[in-house]
Amino acid sequence: MKSNSVDSGGGLQHGLKQRHMTMIALGGVIGAGLFVGSGVVIKSAGPAAVLSFLLTGGLVVLVMRMLGEMAVAMPATGAFYEFARTAWSDRPAVGNLAGFLTGWMYWYFWVIVVAVEAVAGADLVRYWLPDVPAWSISLVLLVMLTMTNLVSVKSFGEFEFWFASIKVAAIVVFLFLGGLYVFGMWPNVAANVSNLTVHGGFMPNGIVPVLTGAVAATAFYFGAEIVTVAAAETSEPQRAVAKATNSVITRVLCFYVGSVLLVVCLVPWNSAGIATPYVSALDAIGIPAAAQIMNAIVLIAVLSALNSGLYASSRMLFALTRRGDAPQALAKVSRNGVPVPAILVATLFGYGAVVMSYVSPDTVFAFLVNSYGTVAIFVYVSIAVSQLRLRARLEREDPARLRVKMWCYPYLTWVAIVGMIAILVAMVFIPEQRLPLLLGVVSLGILLVAYAAKCLWGSKPEFEPVVIEVQAFEKP
Repeated sequence: MKSNSVDSGGGLQHGLKQRHMTMIALGGVIGAGLFVGSGVVIKSAGPAAVLSFLLTGGLVVLVMRMLGEMAVAMPATGAFYEFARTAWSDRPAVGNLAGFLTGWMYWYFWVIVVAVEAVAGADLVRYWLPDVPAWSISLVLLVMLTMTNLVSVKSFGEFEFWFASIKVAAIVVFLFLGGLYVFGMWPNVAANVSNLTVHGGFMPNGIVPVLTGAVAATAFYFGAEIVTVAAAETSEPQRAVAKATNSVITRVLCFYVGSVLLVVCLVPWNSAGIATPYVSALDAIGIPAAAQIMNAIVLIAVLSALNSGLYASSRMLFALTRRGDAPQALAKVSRNGVPVPAILVATLFGYGAVVMSYVSPDTVFAFLVNSYGTVAIFVYVSIAVSQLRLRARLEREDPARLRVKMWCYPYLTWVAIVGMIAILVAMVFIPEQRLPLLLGVVSLGILLVAYAAKCLWGSKPEFEPVVIEVQAFEKP
């Protein structure tokens, strides 16, 4: 009797629960980028920054729907790494390359996140402990969350559940309080949305900064897709993914667009306070200790991203070993079903990047930080292309597996592909985005060289790779 899944996980245990999956999906899109980075977009685009987040959020919702469709039909360790290979199974050479690039780009993105968040977390902790060296705080944060991931997948799920719960609760409370204040339901306060127009209009600097902001906001949303990577470690992957991806789709725009809209209503876009948008918004409402509260919430968001980064990078690296795209020594798992070597490699890379943030902040670390956002867009394009091809095969060979479907296929899939390519093209014409684009392309070039080297000198896997064929699935 054939399995309903693409891949059982190869030793990974089903330690994640339904509640973990839902919060991982929700928490994945609420990062430090929302709480801090949104201020940069608002300062450039004015109140129209809401449109920037709406445009990018729309693309992310489409990508999540595509992932939901594929992950429900074929849950697998490595998720879209396997989807990329399977989508081109009729052209193995293309499939091998697509899988290699997608898997390693995703791994690269998250190990950089690990380093970036460890450095950012140290800066946040020093708000309360200014005399403690930043490097030592980064080290403690990395070790703490490495140990959490090494214990079991359940411990990762529990930590992420509570991290995400706090972030979601913070956004919900902010939306509630901000809504009361803006709409005049706060004591002794009249309804007032004048900040949307009085400081030069809704779009004070024209359409270009709005589009620029949409490009910058792309990396803020990245992370929701972790739920499809985690699907292979749940007992009911189809049900877990379907519910979790739907929760993201229905709430992501509310959390991002809704909270940014309240911020620009509460705080003048051209004021100094927009540098810390949510702190300033809480100050405007009159919440005491606003800076302390937001620093704690942003720290939790950072720890959540660090935790997720270790998890996502290790699982993707583990998946890469199963196809011979990474050393087989990294495929080992502990008695608890945890890929210990894969986690340690991600951690070691994180340690190295943290060291570079202090030793070479303007060269090596700057390269890492400036390149990983573009790499994320490359991954999203790969996901969309995979869905375009796999959906056609599933409809032709096993339509019963399409329990979750991408809307208006193939038209919205093409809209997403064109939109993401437009973002990459726009980066050429936006001065501050040219360097990230260039470094992202350089990173892609390095991976192409690595793939060529693997093809020329690499050894074959110690075991026969799992062949994924849509027609081999058992019909429900």
